[in-house]
Amino acid sequence: MSVDVVTFGCRLNTYESEVIRRNADAAGLGAREAGDVVIVNTCAVTAEAERQARQAIRRLKRERPQARIVVTGCAAQTSPDQFAAMEEVDRVVGNDAKMRVEAWVEAQGALRRPRDFSIGPHEKTVVNDIMSVRETAAHLIEGIEGRARAYVQVQNGCDHRCTFCIIPFGRGNSRSVPMGEVVEQVRRLVNNGYREVVLTGVDLTSYGSDLPGAPRLGALVRQVLKHVGDLQRLRLSSLDCIEIDAGLMEAFAAEERLMPHLHLSLQAGDDLILKRMKRRHSRADAIALTRELRRRRPGMVFGADFIAGFPTETEEMFRRSLDLIDECGLTYLHVFPYSPRPGTPAARMPQVARPVVKDRARRLRRRGEAALRRHLDAEVGQVRRVLTESLGSGRSEHFTLVRFHRAVEPGIIVETRMIGHDGACLIAA
Repeated sequence: MSVDVVTFGCRLNTYESEVIRRNADAAGLGAREAGDVVIVNTCAVTAEAERQARQAIRRLKRERPQARIVVTGCAAQTSPDQFAAMEEVDRVVGNDAKMRVEAWVEAQGALRRPRDFSIGPHEKTVVNDIMSVRETAAHLIEGIEGRARAYVQVQNGCDHRCTFCIIPFGRGNSRSVPMGEVVEQVRRLVNNGYREVVLTGVDLTSYGSDLPGAPRLGALVRQVLKHVGDLQRLRLSSLDCIEIDAGLMEAFAAEERLMPHLHLSLQAGDDLILKRMKRRHSRADAIALTRELRRRRPGMVFGADFIAGFPTETEEMFRRSLDLIDECGLTYLHVFPYSPRPGTPAARMPQVARPVVKDRARRLRRRGEAALRRHLDAEVGQVRRVLTESLGSGRSEHFTLVRFHRAVEPGIIVETRMIGHDGACLIAA
């Protein structure tokens, strides 16, 4: 019997949830005598993400009234008192503690005792100063439950302070996993049958700045591909376009096993808004990067994050974001309606009216849907290698969703021709 872990947010959280499950099981939280325990691994990227986590906690308690609920993750780190004050919550564990088996041994001891409603929020909370954390250890896992691809954490935290972002206060400063440990974890996963591995982190392109010799992400990619020859596909999670190093550019050009798809953290297409966001790239930087990577690797596909309705954004500024979708040839958009995060500089800037924010998010998504349809149109008739994720779907090299007419074994790579699409995904022969 394994403890239940409910995961919100990014790929890094998905990976960390597997570590949490393993450590909680080792601590005895999954044992029958421990009772019904649910761990909620939260996200803090937006106010909506936190609201969804609270909503899920209340729903879990209604559906499983005997369950003991432990909350962890970024929102637990940045807003511990808010979660500890919830009647449904028995314990709050911070982002650093959640990765250590000792924290779950302590939790197991606390949860064995009957619920005591006289306990105050602070007595439920195990959250340290995340800025004091200086290292990120490798956590060797066998795989990720229910996933066809595996994630490997190579970096955590962020040294930058974008004016809208609360994540550094949930994750701490940037720290990297040594190359040898990353290679060993990838090798372990490949030996367990995984054909695709995704390298992930909070600020992935800052990888190595804290390690001896300051290796870059491109060097890590080349080492993984060199030393794990049986790895069929390597993919990268979201990148900051201004920090993509020359070695990584060369890797995309030379390494077919490095998938021709990148998700970029662009956020906006207007230079003044980018400056007010405290981003380090310009509109021209984004366009130049996508053009250069396509020159080196024809057929390269890009997705991007955008924030709609950032404070002070005018209609003219917003149109530059819309136009950037076409100028960069983006295919997949992840759109966030701006929401002020308490304590961030952007929360103190002149705000855009909420109806306008929602309308701009809708327009960005609509432009993104049109871009995706153009990509799907161009893919019809192409032969692609699809990593199957479930009995009826999978992902191509470009991370395009593909549906099959027949049942296919999950976790294998199938070469097949694309015969059509439905506006959201490709249809395989």
